[in-house]
Amino acid sequence: QVQLVESGGGLVQTGGSLRLSCAASGNIARRNIMGWYRQAPGMQRELVADISWDGITNYAGSKRGRFTISRDNAKNTVYLQMNSLKPEDTGLYYCTALSNNRQYWGQGTQVTVSS
Repeated sequence: QVQLVESGGGLVQTGGSLRLSCAASGNIARRNIMGWYRQAPGMQRELVADISWDGITNYAGSKRGRFTISRDNAKNTVYLQMNSLKPEDTGLYYCTALSNNRQYWGQGTQVTVSS
């Protein structure tokens, strides 16, 4: 089992920045992929970005250039730096980890961008 705990969400004005963190604990494989999904009200969960254990990143097209995903393997922690935030970035942000062919999810952290 893998546990994921997110932090760093909140309320920010348009153009502001937030940094999300997600710490993994438990039996997480060394070669894993961690990432972030966003779910807006009434919408499906969608990928924001993910990063492999060796640093290969993948971004949803609309987030590239404004968001940066990174990780600290020693701490089993993944980060999402979000800059130039827009109201359409609002949603519940879930941390995810793919470990030993099983996907795990955190509880989510709310990000609200006011106009």
